[in-house]
Amino acid sequence: MELKRLGASGVMVPEIGLGTWRYSGGSEPLRRGIELGATLIDTAEMYRTEDQVGEAIAGIREQVFIATKVLGSNLRYDAVLRAADKSLRLLGIDKIDLYQIHWPNPSVPITETMRAMERLVSDGLVGYIGVSNFSVEDMMDAQSAMQNNPIVSNQILYNLRRRRAERDVIPYCREHDIMVMAYSPLHEGALVGNGGGRLRRALRLGGDQQVLAEIADETGKTAAQVALNWVADQEGVIAIPKSNSVARTEENCAASGWRLTADQRQRLDRAFAV
Repeated sequence: MELKRLGASGVMVPEIGLGTWRYSGGSEPLRRGIELGATLIDTAEMYRTEDQVGEAIAGIREQVFIATKVLGSNLRYDAVLRAADKSLRLLGIDKIDLYQIHWPNPSVPITETMRAMERLVSDGLVGYIGVSNFSVEDMMDAQSAMQNNPIVSNQILYNLRRRRAERDVIPYCREHDIMVMAYSPLHEGALVGNGGGRLRRALRLGGDQQVLAEIADETGKTAAQVALNWVADQEGVIAIPKSNSVARTEENCAASGWRLTADQRQRLDRAFAV
């Protein structure tokens, strides 16, 4: 598994992590992912999967980098502290490696929220501070509200079909040493034919997926592995796909350790143009 630096933290994390939104696979897929080097597990207060993650990492905590998130509705100072305490208990750990604000909330002063986040770091309950679904302006406001810590990551929707972040968010993150964590990197499976019927009908199918299939044949990889590699083989970007099965987890992890050619990347970029 290839590693990348988590923003300004200096910590190295895998370029393919383990997402847990709508996760129901139990401990085995997560444990297998960890064995294969996908040692970053992302969860959230909203996902209600922190307890499952806690069960999966019991006895192997030192091998795993745990990221979780506080709800956008819990961004008042005391609410942030309470949410972190609850997450720690559900996860069964004494320190959250990366604590993220799940969504910006304009009704709560960002200075109040970031003061609580920094308090958690100074108290030793959180290692690093991240955000999720933040615009460039949101990131600027959040960073300016902190005294002693950098924002090390921004978790965003990003995949071959959803590339709007390339316009401003991703360039800003690169310029300011903020890692991009791409959630739904397979577009909930729709990129490779596993999406729900309604979602599948809503997407334009045809030429773009044909190119994906052709490149999968050329590389001897699956379409999912090609799509994940396209995300992860970018400066300052990692992917955090979710899988409820051991087999799919193994497939996702095998998206690391090789690279698309420049020509293959260009063909994908053209086929899935913004």
